[in-house]
Amino acid sequence: MNLESIISITGKSGLFKVISQTKNGLIVESIVDGKRMPVYASEKVSALNDISIYTHKDDMPLKEVYEKMYKKTAGKAAIDPKSTPEELRSYFKEVITDFDEERVYNSDLKKLFLWFNLLIEKKLLKPTEKEEKVKKTEKDKKVVQPKKIVKKPVAKTFTPKQSGAKGGSKTSMPSKKGG
Repeated sequence: MNLESIISITGKSGLFKVISQTKNGLIVESIVDGKRMPVYASEKVSALNDISIYTHKDDMPLKEVYEKMYKKTAGKAAIDPKSTPEELRSYFKEVITDFDEERVYNSDLKKLFLWFNLLIEKKLLKPTEKEEKVKKTEKDKKVVQPKKIVKKPVAKTFTPKQSGAKGGSKTSMPSKKGG
């Protein structure tokens, strides 16, 4: 799953795709309606790649959470984010069994499900080609060996250095003296 260019902006609903970078910030496009707008450096922006969920062991990146949810839902939308907090927690507990219930708030779960359903609706949340190849090889029970890349040495060319002396006639190369 590729969440690299997708961001959340504090104070603005929905998710945004980064289109370009400017001197003062970013140009983003709303995933909901496709409108473009500038985002300045003073605004708080969170990349979905940088977000993780608290678990009892280590934090789990959002990408892994969404991969598990994608498998559970078979690529369809998950539970409605407007469901009761108990329903959201029990559904999420089925996906991530060891999430830290004390540190993951109801508002976090609502956002998580809202974003997941939005990404599914807009067909932006799909397993990457690499993940699908792994699934195919697991089905075939054949392991595909990656091709080895052999680096060839690059021939270096020699250029004589010019001397820093005034007059410009002297070089670091020996001169021929005639007799």
